[in-house]
Amino acid sequence: MTNTTIALFGATGRTGRLVLAEALAEGHTVRALARRPEAITEASDRLTIVTGDVLDTAAVEQTVRGTDAVLSVFGHVKGSPPTVQTDGTRNIVEAMKREQITRIVSLSGGGLPAEEHDRPGVADRVIRLLLKALSPQVLDDAKGHLEVLQDSGLDWTVVRGPRLTDAPATGSYRVGWVGVNASTQISRGDLARFILTQVDDRQFVRELPFVSR
Repeated sequence: MTNTTIALFGATGRTGRLVLAEALAEGHTVRALARRPEAITEASDRLTIVTGDVLDTAAVEQTVRGTDAVLSVFGHVKGSPPTVQTDGTRNIVEAMKREQITRIVSLSGGGLPAEEHDRPGVADRVIRLLLKALSPQVLDDAKGHLEVLQDSGLDWTVVRGPRLTDAPATGSYRVGWVGVNASTQISRGDLARFILTQVDDRQFVRELPFVSR
């Protein structure tokens, strides 16, 4: 992978922290947006922290400026507006267009369907029904953020994962679709590694690959 300058949204999350650490370990330069900069424990002269959140258009613009690609791994936290992922993604996309940046990789869950590829089994369908029943706003927001990307004209990839664990990364994972060459979990470390590979890998441009153990 070539060394690039990456705009990272969601760097203080449980997966985002690992994406940040992996990016810096590989020699990349990172501009990370954080509501609480003190929550970022990584220290590097290749790391710039911008204070703010994805609903702050000026902060988003500052984070994206001068970068080569965007990694968006932010999601809902306690107190988030119901459309935070859709609205935040829209802000990111608009900033990317102004800066003429074309590559964005976004993180979502397996509940977000890829109808043309997924072949959900019984367990998968049960999980999706539970998501619709228990977290309808989160699922609707994931769909909304996908629509923003689909309408953007950018080179987007939405990485989907199953249940995330804090088990050590293995360096081994499968890339398929829900119900196709897939399992029901993956470690955050392995998911972070795959997300980072997508900065350069164009196999899944405008696709929703499902990554699992």
